[in-house]
Amino acid sequence: MKKLFLAAIAVLGLASAKAQTSGFSKGDAFISGALNVVSEKTGDAKSNGFIIQPKVGYFVTENIAIGAKLGFGSTKEGENKTNSFTAGAFGRYYFTPASQFSVYGQAGLDFTNEKYKPGNAKANEIGANIGLGLSYFLSNHFAIEATWLGLGYNVNNNGGHGADKTNSFGFGTDLRDVSFGVVYKF
Repeated sequence: MKKLFLAAIAVLGLASAKAQTSGFSKGDAFISGALNVVSEKTGDAKSNGFIIQPKVGYFVTENIAIGAKLGFGSTKEGENKTNSFTAGAFGRYYFTPASQFSVYGQAGLDFTNEKYKPGNAKANEIGANIGLGLSYFLSNHFAIEATWLGLGYNVNNNGGHGADKTNSFGFGTDLRDVSFGVVYKF
């Protein structure tokens, strides 16, 4: 009987440890990010590129997280090369922050500086976006997330000095354009 009782306590302990896999709470911090690598060839034309964009966030309340991101990208097509640097801030409202499966709304503001070679041309772009996301905790520290940025507005100065600005507005109803990532909570 004593062995059966100890076995039941062990099973309940393991079950409660699994059930304690929870989401976010006030004071939690997290890191995530994106890495995209692209290579394309059509006939003799070839292009390669990458973007790396780490993010860090902090829960200021039970439901609200604020964060920042930095990014660097480089694309090369033949003799033409573009380097970009991005700095941004975002805010998220989590509808179910303490659960294993969380849904959130996100708003962000980004600044991107691009440099083009040859010619050393430059351009600056400011963008604002709103989207939805969800995260699913695999353990107490790791989650997978999917983000869909559905509404965005960008202004690009195309190098300034009298150049016409490019204003773009987008409403993305294409759910194939979803970003997936991994989150580490500490």
